[in-house]
Amino acid sequence: MTWNKLLQPDLILEGSVLNLTPEMIQQYGLKGLVLDVDETLVPFTVGVASLELQQWVEQIRICTELCLVSNNLSESRIGGIARSLNLPYYLGAAKPSRRKIRAALTAMNLPAQQVGMVGDRLFTDVVAGNRLGMFTVLVEPIIHPDAALRSHPVRNFEVWFSEILGATITPKKTKIHKT
Repeated sequence: MTWNKLLQPDLILEGSVLNLTPEMIQQYGLKGLVLDVDETLVPFTVGVASLELQQWVEQIRICTELCLVSNNLSESRIGGIARSLNLPYYLGAAKPSRRKIRAALTAMNLPAQQVGMVGDRLFTDVVAGNRLGMFTVLVEPIIHPDAALRSHPVRNFEVWFSEILGATITPKKTKIHKT
């Protein structure tokens, strides 16, 4: 698989993961979602799930299986977030490694083609999902409102570098805007 294909998300969602709706999940035929945690579900500095995120998970779990897969090694932080959402989780994933994502797929008892990999990073979440043949969803990072820097330099570099390698950070499918 070429770099531009590895780095190309299937869906680029404007805004946060909270803009991913059950209708979108059904539109793409997804039966499961593997969710990144840091800056996809919660800001890096936050150790609890927001009420808004809890409500989103309750709405989404009606139509799809959910599992958290994080590169973070903090059992207390990631485990606490997962328990507050009542979701299974894997830590220390070392994405773009596929090992822990495969474990999540096995636990969900679903083929990779029916599962979306949702995250805020191209070189970890999107590459890992594409390597497995999953439907990849790139979301904007959730940054703590008290953060001094509003930009996201690592992600900005990833987008820039991806475009140099030939990926267009526009979706292969239709760009979705939540109304």
